[in-house]
Amino acid sequence: MKIAEIITVFEELAPISLQEHYDNAGLITGNDGWECTGVLCTLDAIEAVVNEAKALNCNLIVAHHPIIFKGLKKINGKNYVERTIINAIKSDIAIYAIHTNLDNVIGGVNNKIADQLNLQNRRVLLPKESMLMKLYTFIPGDHAEKVRNAIFNAGAGNIGNYSECSFNAEGKGTFKAGENTTPFVGEKNIRHEENEVKTEVIFPSYLKERILNALFAAHPYEEVAYDIVALSNSHNNIGSGLIGELSQPVLEIKFLTLLKQAFNLRVIRHTELLQKPVKKIAVCGGTGSFLIGSALAEKADIYVTADIKYHEFFDADKKMVIVDIGHWESEQFTIDLLHSVLQAKFPNFAVLKTKTGTNPVQYFL
Repeated sequence: MKIAEIITVFEELAPISLQEHYDNAGLITGNDGWECTGVLCTLDAIEAVVNEAKALNCNLIVAHHPIIFKGLKKINGKNYVERTIINAIKSDIAIYAIHTNLDNVIGGVNNKIADQLNLQNRRVLLPKESMLMKLYTFIPGDHAEKVRNAIFNAGAGNIGNYSECSFNAEGKGTFKAGENTTPFVGEKNIRHEENEVKTEVIFPSYLKERILNALFAAHPYEEVAYDIVALSNSHNNIGSGLIGELSQPVLEIKFLTLLKQAFNLRVIRHTELLQKPVKKIAVCGGTGSFLIGSALAEKADIYVTADIKYHEFFDADKKMVIVDIGHWESEQFTIDLLHSVLQAKFPNFAVLKTKTGTNPVQYFL
């Protein structure tokens, strides 16, 4: 199996185009044309993980965090990033990072946190805007169903939990075929009228090329008439954080106890408890202070995240409880997610989870 086949699986789940502008997701070292000998899933692709991959005969490391986050001007082994890159390149080990693009899909990092807490009625906390487009196309009536099915199969027409959504209106299309054409209907140099169906569908912008390819392949016309319009609508399955509900309200102290057990936590940092039952829980793996306002706006009782600074704790303003469980701790189950995605697709292939502890934060208790 080529490394490219494994990358395709991950980019179906979390397209690279969904990463944040500051990120560096994708293939960092290696070549996607290599035959893959095995995959090692990890949160951090540090030097010890590269050594572990070598020992396990895995020439692909799939990590959540990119080992190169900012540009490198020199690679001479003077820090852990440079040493890791040198080791990976000399050992012919590919490193692939799936970072904020995996944060930004509803089935990604935050969904694993919600799984640990058994949250129900889950939805994206802060949906991304301007991620949707609308396709208008004009199809001869007898071929409308075939073309619709093709663009549906390519990913168009999904609205929330509904699929194959479209609007269709019948009308008359006209065209005159020129000398250097091979018209599907009509004759050259004579204006032709055809009963056509105008079909409208929405789709995520990152699927534009795939949907157009499907349209062109299924449409009978030599020249396909279509329009694509960018929409300002939010995409409810793409965005930052996640919010859901417990099956039953519980006291704050009981929730913190459950949280500590579910994530095997040594310590929890939190704002003042408000002495009331909690049910609505917002979560964000990793650094999540940018979503405090969104959690408040959604009237979350508790917001679970990491990397909260001192002054940011004040933003809870006695309206909810902010809980900081640590960066590695909040994202630890991402390793299981990466592993399960590949195991489901390639059940007979060597897909392993790292046994190397990569959390740089230690606690003296």
